[in-house]
Amino acid sequence: MSVDDLPPSSASAVTPLGSSVIPIVNKLQDIFAQLGSQSTIALPQVAVVGSQSSGKSSVLEALVGRDFLPRGNDICTRRPLRLQLVQTKPSSDGGSDEEWGEFLHHDPVRRIYDFSEIRREIEAETNRVSGENKGVSDIPIGLKIFSPNVLDISLVDLPGITKVPVGDQPSDIEARIRTMILTYIKEPSCLILAVSPANTDLANSDALQIAGNADPDGHRTIGVITKLDIMDRGTDARNHLLGKTIPLRLGYVGVVNRSQEDILMNRSIKDALVAEEKFFRSRPVYSGLTDRLGVPQLAKKLNQVLVQHIKALLPSLKSRINNALFATAKEYESYGDITESRGGQGALLLSFITKYCEAYSSTLEGKSKEMSTSELSGGARILYIFQSVFVKSLEEVDPCEDLTADDIRTAIQNATGPRSALFVPDVPFEVLVRRQISRLLDPSLQCARFIFDELVKISHQCMMKELQRFPVLQKRMDEVIGNFLREGLEPSQAMIRDLIEMEMDYINTSHPNFIGGTKAVEQAMQTVKSSRIPHPVARPRDTVEPERTASSGSQIKTRSFLGRQANGIITDQAFPTAADAERPAPAGSTSWSGFSSIFRGSDGQAAAKNNLLNKPFSGTTQEVYQNLSTIYLKEPPTILKSSETHSEQESVEIEITKLLLKSYYDIVRKNVEDLVPKAIMHFLVNYTKRELHNVFIEKLYRENLIEELLKEPDELAIKRKRTQETLRILQQANRTLDELPLEAESVERGYKIGSEAKHEELPGTRRSRTETNGNGRLHM
Repeated sequence: MSVDDLPPSSASAVTPLGSSVIPIVNKLQDIFAQLGSQSTIALPQVAVVGSQSSGKSSVLEALVGRDFLPRGNDICTRRPLRLQLVQTKPSSDGGSDEEWGEFLHHDPVRRIYDFSEIRREIEAETNRVSGENKGVSDIPIGLKIFSPNVLDISLVDLPGITKVPVGDQPSDIEARIRTMILTYIKEPSCLILAVSPANTDLANSDALQIAGNADPDGHRTIGVITKLDIMDRGTDARNHLLGKTIPLRLGYVGVVNRSQEDILMNRSIKDALVAEEKFFRSRPVYSGLTDRLGVPQLAKKLNQVLVQHIKALLPSLKSRINNALFATAKEYESYGDITESRGGQGALLLSFITKYCEAYSSTLEGKSKEMSTSELSGGARILYIFQSVFVKSLEEVDPCEDLTADDIRTAIQNATGPRSALFVPDVPFEVLVRRQISRLLDPSLQCARFIFDELVKISHQCMMKELQRFPVLQKRMDEVIGNFLREGLEPSQAMIRDLIEMEMDYINTSHPNFIGGTKAVEQAMQTVKSSRIPHPVARPRDTVEPERTASSGSQIKTRSFLGRQANGIITDQAFPTAADAERPAPAGSTSWSGFSSIFRGSDGQAAAKNNLLNKPFSGTTQEVYQNLSTIYLKEPPTILKSSETHSEQESVEIEITKLLLKSYYDIVRKNVEDLVPKAIMHFLVNYTKRELHNVFIEKLYRENLIEELLKEPDELAIKRKRTQETLRILQQANRTLDELPLEAESVERGYKIGSEAKHEELPGTRRSRTETNGNGRLHM
């Protein structure tokens, strides 16, 4: 089998491209290997999977043409091996071509020409990480092999799937190995080389089974059937190679491995390839399958498929690297530069303070560059609290909602003291209105607290990301502005208390918006009359005439509002009818009519006393005296309350008091709604906005504090260093992709070619070519 076996179009089109893109991907692998497990860029590669003793190691050694992998009866591959095959130029003088290997974990990287030493280094590096008693690790080993007898291929040799744990292997070794394999082959950028022995049922192949989990459509899987020479007599693998058993889009390749006896006898791979070719020629059943047989054909197929795979992934690979480069550069920028000089640190601190104060002021004024479009923020929230929370809540309050008619009547009676008042006193009105005004204090103070909380939120939102570098400075700035805002809250709350106390200390009944006594009486009378069914009532002779009542109403807006009866109680006995007044009093009775009865005059009592004393002393008189001496008074109750029934006059008095309370409360409420936000804005919001910069300078900008404030934590320094290294690697990868020749970039249809694409070949690479010996066989 030679390169001539490939179709002419494939040989001419793929080979030059392979020499361009595969070395680029290998170089990218070397670059990203510096990141280790932190790398998130999945590069195109070929992962070799198979069960233990399936012949994976023999296939890889046949591709290289040298013995370099550990051998044994138990599991040999215990760590993933990233293997890069790099084709070098043959010597021009016809001398022996040099072949060597390089391990990426060597620093500096050195060439190893002895492949036995390469095997020993793999074993030593595996034991160093995984232990010497069959332990398994997912940390890869990086190895590059340079030879003129190989094609450019990038492979990952994964541990073989084992069933029974041995040595230090855990009981779930099979599950762990399968998980490790899936982490590689689940990536769409990874091709799968599934190795299955021909002497077992292909339907039970572990390699094809796990490959099917990651690649159910078989678009990324190449099947390799090993050990064709030891199949049972009378059986062959033709149907397997034709894909009739388990179809794969990329097909199958059959190979013949060296036996264990060949290995022990040190039979060279070159001789094994000759024997393999002879085996296939001697088996007519495999005639017509030359493109699916032999290690040389496998090498060309891998090269071809890998090239096409890289070609398809190249645009997205560039995009992912550019996105990662942008994100990493932004992260590194957030960490800022290291400033060690005292002057530089002072300037840095001053710039932080200035930027913060500008952000704070802009947020309050609605000029922030990061203005939200999804919710209210900054000064808009302060206005919302003033108008929609504070003012609206006050307007919804009824000043008389917690005052019953009994409360008001009790207050009126208490205001008269031991005397019976003829008019409604003004003292109950002032007492009750002060009580209602005092209710405005708590919501006003709460409003100030709400604004304080909003300013605290704004102060946290204004903390720049740059301050995350300096947690000490961030903490101190937060403490300073917190204390400063509290200092502004205290005078604003004090001013609010003064405003409420001012309203309580002076009840201005001369306010032009106050309803006044006359109008209150009129409205109260109308309200009471409309709430009761009118009925004729005999007017006592000693009551005031209507004209007199109307004329006296003009005097109510002084310190009394309405005339009332004695003791605030109206009874039938207190006001006799006209007929009763004109009727002569019975003998021995006392007259209670007239002003003497209304004002509790003493004339009637004196007359009764005289009548009693002037009577002659007799048995009857003595009995009367005895009866008088046995009268006992009931003790007054501990708690006295007004009667539950209200007279018409008392209803009028209660209604007048309510009207006066509501009228004056509305005046005070409007004053509070206007003055409280002004006090908060003056003493808290605007004051902190004006003086914040000066406070920061006074508290923080001190020579003895600068070094402490700008001290970075050790974790941040580590992050900056790691991010800087990642940025350097991504920039190197991006430059590597920019070196991609024009032919490689133009393969993907529709991919735009940059104007700076280079046309020259990369240093150290050449057009992929295959050397054949005199027999036309691929020289490996």
